[in-house]
Amino acid sequence: MKKEYYSGNRQNFYKEMKNGSVAVFFSGDEVRKSGDENYDYFGNRNFLYLTGIQEAGLILLAVKENDGETKETLYLRTPDFLQERWCGKRIKADQAAEISGIGDFKYVTDFKEDFHWMVIMGKYQNIYLDAQKYDTQDIDQTVHHFRKYIRENYSYLKEENGTFILRKLRTIKQPCEIESMRRAEEITGEGIRAMMKASRPGMYEYQYKAEYDYVLGQYGTEGSGFPSIISAGQNNFCIHYYEYSGQAKDGDMILNDVGARWNGLVTDVSRGWPCNGKFTERQKALYNCALATSDHMFEILKPGFKMMEVDETARRYNFERLKDIGVCDKYEDIGTYMWHGGAHHVGYDCHDMIARPDVVKPGMVFCVDIGIYHEEWGIGFRVEDNCLITEDGCENLSRHIPRTIPEIEDYILKNNIYLRK
Repeated sequence: MKKEYYSGNRQNFYKEMKNGSVAVFFSGDEVRKSGDENYDYFGNRNFLYLTGIQEAGLILLAVKENDGETKETLYLRTPDFLQERWCGKRIKADQAAEISGIGDFKYVTDFKEDFHWMVIMGKYQNIYLDAQKYDTQDIDQTVHHFRKYIRENYSYLKEENGTFILRKLRTIKQPCEIESMRRAEEITGEGIRAMMKASRPGMYEYQYKAEYDYVLGQYGTEGSGFPSIISAGQNNFCIHYYEYSGQAKDGDMILNDVGARWNGLVTDVSRGWPCNGKFTERQKALYNCALATSDHMFEILKPGFKMMEVDETARRYNFERLKDIGVCDKYEDIGTYMWHGGAHHVGYDCHDMIARPDVVKPGMVFCVDIGIYHEEWGIGFRVEDNCLITEDGCENLSRHIPRTIPEIEDYILKNNIYLRK
């Protein structure tokens, strides 16, 4: 991404701010794992969206004066020879400027004093924070501690919901974001094909994952956009499965729900296939129901379609297909075979934090995720693709990844050296 993209994101946020306001954003902190070991650092997605920088402990301070003029300062960590020797170089002002387009820099050690003298002058009435929690049980982060500090010491500042503005901005993808997602789709497809090439009875789930991870590792350090779900047989009936310890038996379906990350943007694709490369009649029947439902959704989704009706439309269409093959008699029983919804937005997060719209609009990207789980037959899988809403319809961004039964069987037959023997 170019720095103009991040500058534009900040300017769009500032336009939504009230005059006489302050905004503070935190990049996030490292989290202790055990002993003296931390989890891998994963920066705040909104901070990344605004700056393009992924480094712990940074602060972005922006002010919007009463006349509408805006100023911004990025607070960096102070240089520390010993810490940088052990843990890596800290970003410098010239590097941060080149990435973010920000022109004013200070050190985080100066932030509290700068903030104090700025807000006690009586020029600012509001403060914007990105403090929303996904779950009430989530641990407090730096922004939550800072909010408490504000309430205790500067109670005259009215808190405004900065998260809502960012969710609204992230709902519609910009052209450079879409191009990044297209690149992530290509890499995801290569990873899925690698698993298909290696697939065989007796293969362990962790071996499938190793094939996928190896491919992603050839395209840089961003890797997977979320923990990969890769399972076989009965493990397919755990929707979010992360153990990778099972072994594929002859005839088992392989389920994978995976996605690469590129320029911070994520894809989310699911494919299912028999580990031996050949669908049984029952597997074909169920798979074609899911595929027909997915194809139908891509035919009808367009601007103006009600977002709340996407899941319901898919469920009702899939029910009719399942009814046709004698699996489901009445719609009230569809929950026996469809266990989850099929339309979450994708972007900087796999389940992207957006302002959920009433109707779909051009530039939105969300999943069309059709899962069928028939426990009695021992068949569970999902067909999941990423849908880009265009001006007059939609585009399947992951259509190039083998998804029909002939495409899957033909690809495995031609490329899998184990099953050709």
